[in-house]
Amino acid sequence: MRNESRLAQALLHRIEKLVTGETNLMEVCGTHTMAISSSGIRRMVPHGLKLLSGPGCPVCVTPAEDIDWIIELTKIPGVILTTFGDMIKVPGSHSSLEGEMAQGAEVKVVYSPLDALQIAERNPEKKVCFVGVGFETTSPTVAATILLAREKGVKNLLIYPAFKLIPPAMGFLCAQEEARIDGFICPGHVSTIIGSHPYEFIPERFGIPCVIIGFEPLDILQGIWMLLRQSRDDDPKVEIQYERGVNQEGNPKALASIEKVFQQCDSQWRGIGEIPSSGLSLSEEFADYDAKKAFDLHPPRAEEPKGCICGPIMMGLKVPPDCGLFGKRCTPQTPVGPCMVSSEGACAAYYKYGES
Repeated sequence: MRNESRLAQALLHRIEKLVTGETNLMEVCGTHTMAISSSGIRRMVPHGLKLLSGPGCPVCVTPAEDIDWIIELTKIPGVILTTFGDMIKVPGSHSSLEGEMAQGAEVKVVYSPLDALQIAERNPEKKVCFVGVGFETTSPTVAATILLAREKGVKNLLIYPAFKLIPPAMGFLCAQEEARIDGFICPGHVSTIIGSHPYEFIPERFGIPCVIIGFEPLDILQGIWMLLRQSRDDDPKVEIQYERGVNQEGNPKALASIEKVFQQCDSQWRGIGEIPSSGLSLSEEFADYDAKKAFDLHPPRAEEPKGCICGPIMMGLKVPPDCGLFGKRCTPQTPVGPCMVSSEGACAAYYKYGES
């Protein structure tokens, strides 16, 4: 612990020497958001260095219209909805899965899409739908499950595809006139799948440095120093701090499964809008597993909660304490917006660790 403390102090000293004015670094991973808050790094770094939370929480960026559609699906007799637990409390326009469960909807929390496949095998007379929410870390496991279902001849498993891709969202943020991003803390988990190459267009096109960083406090501090050093040297590029988990090429088997089962599509990000080529839909070959094509549902037009600023927060334009609802009407016990619902949301992190 003493050695770690000395290393942290040395890194903080190096960081302080490189911060000469206001500098904005954005992390695009919910695990980084929580790690930065829980370790107190935001309070340790120099005042001019701002650590902003981007759209790195898949639960947070799932649009209300997707939640509304899923809720409509739970009302169809003979349907079992399966989902990860972090989706249960996410508010749609008028309800949540938790609220529907209280009314008797058949919703099961699973730990893997393979659990949904097993439920489908045990209930051949029902349609079992898995809510596919996540980034490049989740989509390979869903792809593998679909391939296994086809191999086994299971035809009653459906997927609601709401997957998101991180690099297109980063590019979208860079292109916004109001963007104030001087460097990206790239996600460690996503990068174990996709590698470092997909980020290279960001320094090449926008001149913004990127570093793929691990999740320990020393990882984060070293990664921040690497980003600031790039800025000082005016040499933007993609670097890998998290070398023990990430390589340039990524995971070829995972990438192959994504390419086989899915195709890129435009996608809506909650509070942000449509981002071209930032989502995954099922390819024509696997269209029989697409819940959207199996059920023709048309829920009412989605509405966002009044006063919620989750969108500007995820774009780095605001921080949670800027919201008039934060810590008052919006708390983890009574969340209004998705950034407070998710355990990896920026608002939840700020609230839990008393940041203001």
